Amino acid sequence: MSLQPQEFAQHLRYLKDKLHQYPKSIREGRLKRVSGIVLEVEGLPLTIGAGAVILSQVNGKTYDAECIGFNGGITYLMPIDFMEGISPGALVYPNNTPIDFGTHYITTSAIEALPIGEELLGRVVDGMGRPIDGKGSSGKRMSETITRSLNPLDRSPIHEPLDSGIKAINGMLTVGRGQRVGIFAGTGVGKSVLLGMLARNCVADVIVIGLVGERGREVREFVEETLGPESFKRAVVVAAPADASPLARAKGASYATDVATWFRDSGKHVVLIIDSLTRFAMALREIGLSLGEVPVARGYPPSVFAKMPELVEKVGNGANPNSSITAFYTVLLEGDDVNDPVADTARGILDGHFFLSRQLADSGHYPAIDVEKSISRVMPKVVSKEHLMAARRIKQLYSRYMSGRDLVSMGAYVPGSDGDLDAALQAWPKIQGFLQQEVDGNFNIPDTIEMIGSVLQ
Repeated sequence: MSLQPQEFAQHLRYLKDKLHQYPKSIREGRLKRVSGIVLEVEGLPLTIGAGAVILSQVNGKTYDAECIGFNGGITYLMPIDFMEGISPGALVYPNNTPIDFGTHYITTSAIEALPIGEELLGRVVDGMGRPIDGKGSSGKRMSETITRSLNPLDRSPIHEPLDSGIKAINGMLTVGRGQRVGIFAGTGVGKSVLLGMLARNCVADVIVIGLVGERGREVREFVEETLGPESFKRAVVVAAPADASPLARAKGASYATDVATWFRDSGKHVVLIIDSLTRFAMALREIGLSLGEVPVARGYPPSVFAKMPELVEKVGNGANPNSSITAFYTVLLEGDDVNDPVADTARGILDGHFFLSRQLADSGHYPAIDVEKSISRVMPKVVSKEHLMAARRIKQLYSRYMSGRDLVSMGAYVPGSDGDLDAALQAWPKIQGFLQQEVDGNFNIPDTIEMIGSVLQ
């Protein structure tokens, strides 16, 4: 069979194009050992944070992993999702490497994250940015850059208050745009309810919510019931529940922060809610201990206390004075211990903290914010002097009532012997009514200031 010159040239082009589809070289390693949640791979050097694909020789499936360390010729990987069918000697490839399946090559990488941009609004993604809401992917790639670190001198000062819609916060613990606040609470004191109120009521362009290490059932409840359809349109939910791998949980907090950073750099006012910072630290602890780090404080290795400030310092104000990230981080107090290592570190790196009191919650006082132990470090910069003095006076009366109520309840106090306690007893019903609020209530800052004046009359 003879070919015409034109047909022969066409056949050569076909072969050339097919040849270009094959890789020039393929790097691969083999799974040598599995130690807990860490995979030891031999023959495949990778950089920290580089992705890899593990090929199961049992079912032919591929699983994504990430390099978390190395020791000599051994590379330590941690899987992102649950794996099954992995046997000794399983082949491991770098991300986006063509894998030979006998008759053809396939470039495999299961991670197809949504692009960080306006398309994320109204979406629910996992800790790696993959959609889990069933709405599919837009097919676009992320082309915009994300600010990983910010020069401290490039940060705009905090000069504007954030309207949270909650009386106790607007009046007594006013938050500024660009502030980082910790919400410290034990279990069952209304932490999730307070977060829902903040997510619905905060005056912001975009709300980014990172549900890290919490119960999986809360994700749908938060989206459908807590946020509601209207608030969800301006929100991005990043869900890395408790059953996700430690790597996915740690990545969830970082991904949510990256999303908030992108919107801030686009000129928007953003509210970032991370629930919780403690679960993020626990995920880092699992990763660090798996690599053999030495625990230094209640099982936490040193790397945890280095990466917590790294996460928090990404948020705040940027160079654009008309954009900001106001962040709320929940901190779980194990056994209601305020001196927990994570809580102690968080108090030092945040710009304020709200303590939720179990005693107030048990008495039906919601939100259970203990204004006596809470503080907003930027409040003097964003409120008027009259507002600051009024809030300080209410706090003094609150503290005096708390310290003297036992004497009053026992009948040991003689009215008139302490003027401050008399004033506190007289104002207490108004103070208690001012600090409480229904879940669906919303009070802006001007109305709150007016109510503060009525409390002190």
